[in-house]
Amino acid sequence: MTTLLHTIIYVNELNQRPGTGPGALDGVLVADFSRVLAGPYLTMLLSDLGATVVKVESPDGDQTRTWGPPWRDGVSTYYQSVNRNKRSVVLDLTDRGDNRLAKELARRADVLVENLLPHRMREFGLAYEQVALSNERLVYCSITGFGPGSNGRTLSGYDLVAQAASGLMSVTGERDGSPMKVGVAVVDIVCGLHAGLGILAALAARERLGRGQLVEVNLLNSALSVLANQSAAHLMADVVPFRAGNAHPSVAPYEAFQASDGELVIAAGTDGQFAKLCQVLGAPGLAADERFQANSGRVAHRPELRRIIESLLAGRTRADVIDRLQAAGVPAGPVNNLAEAFEFARTLNLDSTWDIDGVTHVRTPMSMSLTPPHPSAPPPWLDESGDAVRAWLAAAAADETDSVA
Repeated sequence: MTTLLHTIIYVNELNQRPGTGPGALDGVLVADFSRVLAGPYLTMLLSDLGATVVKVESPDGDQTRTWGPPWRDGVSTYYQSVNRNKRSVVLDLTDRGDNRLAKELARRADVLVENLLPHRMREFGLAYEQVALSNERLVYCSITGFGPGSNGRTLSGYDLVAQAASGLMSVTGERDGSPMKVGVAVVDIVCGLHAGLGILAALAARERLGRGQLVEVNLLNSALSVLANQSAAHLMADVVPFRAGNAHPSVAPYEAFQASDGELVIAAGTDGQFAKLCQVLGAPGLAADERFQANSGRVAHRPELRRIIESLLAGRTRADVIDRLQAAGVPAGPVNNLAEAFEFARTLNLDSTWDIDGVTHVRTPMSMSLTPPHPSAPPPWLDESGDAVRAWLAAAAADETDSVA
């Protein structure tokens, strides 16, 4: 029993990579009943911080295991992007024996994360109020698409639907083009981050209150929150924002421009930065033009300003312009593809990747001076730790029965 317990619960300590120490969340057990992206991304971050994550999968496995191409070692890179460090166990929640093990896992866990349809966890006897009866210290995080209420619980909770319904697509794309989704499932990611913040707050509150609580997040509210100034424009000024391409609705010049060999972005957010931009481009008098002296005028006359700037950029290379602007204190940068982006990070000596058993992964972006995040294992094969996890849960349940008897 002790060996199994240490193998499962303290697996991170046993598998620490050379040069790494304990993580901030060492000793925290996460029961991960989530799939696809928002939940798995969240639980991967918790595992990077030291938590032990037991990933509960149906016999068919997480859907993203088959979301390819591209593939790596026969498994989609999509799945592998959000599931490192975890221990996979297959439990059929409709099976009485497996359901009993799932409830035992919930009883032992510090954190439970789920993103099934709202009624499904209740049907399995795994809703918050059901499992909290035997584990009052549990922090239970429920992720839904449109909330647990009767009007939203049956709506499809996929990122694309949330991007469309939230208005995010309405402000993304060219002014004269169609609404566009962001090039990554950003609402899922942001929802996972909001959920993680709620979980960490609940764990901190547990230290004071002695009990856990229910944390609920949904894709729609997460999207409305991340729309930030666009949402505020509507709520506070009765404005319905519209697509503006790469331009900013409230600042100019703050968008992408074409140089002789590629695109760059210029983000002159102040009058002083705009004056420096004009100096670098060889048109210092432009800053004194009454149309462009103040930001409000530059926004009102954005099309004219854009034409002037691009004419001044003609014949200049992107790198030369960026170097000169950055030296002058004007924010600017290249429009990179992903290969260029990782190379750019390397030139800045940023540690943006991890090598896990010969495979390169994106590094968790946070740094911590005392308990830095670190990877402990590659993404698991389906049911890779199933025998050990099931044996531990069965033994734990038997021990509990004996202690009650």
